[in-house]
Amino acid sequence: MRSKPHIAVVGAGAFGSWTALHLLERGARVTLLDAWGPGNSRAASGGETRIMRGTYGPDQPYTRVAARALELWQKYERRWRKQFLHRSGVLWMVSSRDDAFERGSLAMLRQAQIKFQELSPPEMRKRWPQINFADVHWGIYEPECGYLDARASCQAVVDAFVAEGGKYRQLAVAREGLESGGLGPLTLSDGSRVKADHYVFACGPWLGQLFPETLGGLIRPTKQDVFFFGTPAGDSRFTDAHVPVWGDHGNRFFYGIPGSDRRGFKVADDTRGPIFDPTSGERVVSRATLKRVREYLAFRFPAMKDAPLIETRVCQYEQSPDSHFIVDRHPRMNNLWLLGGGSGHGFKHGPALGEIMADLILKGGEPDAVWRRSRFSKRRKS
Repeated sequence: MRSKPHIAVVGAGAFGSWTALHLLERGARVTLLDAWGPGNSRAASGGETRIMRGTYGPDQPYTRVAARALELWQKYERRWRKQFLHRSGVLWMVSSRDDAFERGSLAMLRQAQIKFQELSPPEMRKRWPQINFADVHWGIYEPECGYLDARASCQAVVDAFVAEGGKYRQLAVAREGLESGGLGPLTLSDGSRVKADHYVFACGPWLGQLFPETLGGLIRPTKQDVFFFGTPAGDSRFTDAHVPVWGDHGNRFFYGIPGSDRRGFKVADDTRGPIFDPTSGERVVSRATLKRVREYLAFRFPAMKDAPLIETRVCQYEQSPDSHFIVDRHPRMNNLWLLGGGSGHGFKHGPALGEIMADLILKGGEPDAVWRRSRFSKRRKS
């Protein structure tokens, strides 16, 4: 019998932890590494909640992957007897005159068999009178989607990985030598080493720092401010029982998650922020962004006009130039995989992307062309 392949996965966020678990379940021997732990506050997978949606525009792989992720979230919730997906529904408000993105999403949703409804402004006003639908032309409502518990699910995946025989070590990987020819054993922050048959680096915003020659210009961490506002006392209109997760696609793209776990009403501007260092950057929100979000909140949710700000967070997007994932082998090392470019929308796909990665590594497949790193070099030549 052939011995089990040993695979080292660096990064215990949504991409790395799910990849490690799927590899383990397929019979590999897996070591999972993370500098600060699953769902930590520096990570792109940190924070309390992330959106689960299928609306992604035309001609893309993500609606299909989201549909598979929905199946896997449900499968593992049953297995672990824990809930991470809250099906409060997702409402996509079309307030831009250019609705090609939303129109193009409908066929993709049908193909992936993600349930949805097209809604007119009168229909939306009747369902959600607490929302001001002025300038909204129509909407897409996904009743079986909603939001995910981010930090808690990351920890649960790692806990399951360890319980099933995986090895987790909370240590950092040294950067030196990662791109100097053939990859040897990884040197860790405690001086120990890990040698594997295959390596997967799923380090989110740190990928460009670890692989500056290959990804330094392709992974761009940006600072993203998130705000939580206090709802009126005894008023349940802004909880997930009475309002869905929402996105508002106008001149800017605002999104929010209704009050969950008593954390307040979450609102954020999806506009890409300034370059941010995920290790040493101080996570203090911008006053200008707060002002813009307050003005939006007062317009779209009038009863929240004077709501107090009760919590803030700064996370980061690990932005790729075209917002697509990067799923590819290192150009000079066939046994080293680079997995990242979540670009603010990656978390929901974790279970499905981990499944895809496990098959690519163990079956020797090729990733989707839209995710190959080589797409950028082709653009530069054209």
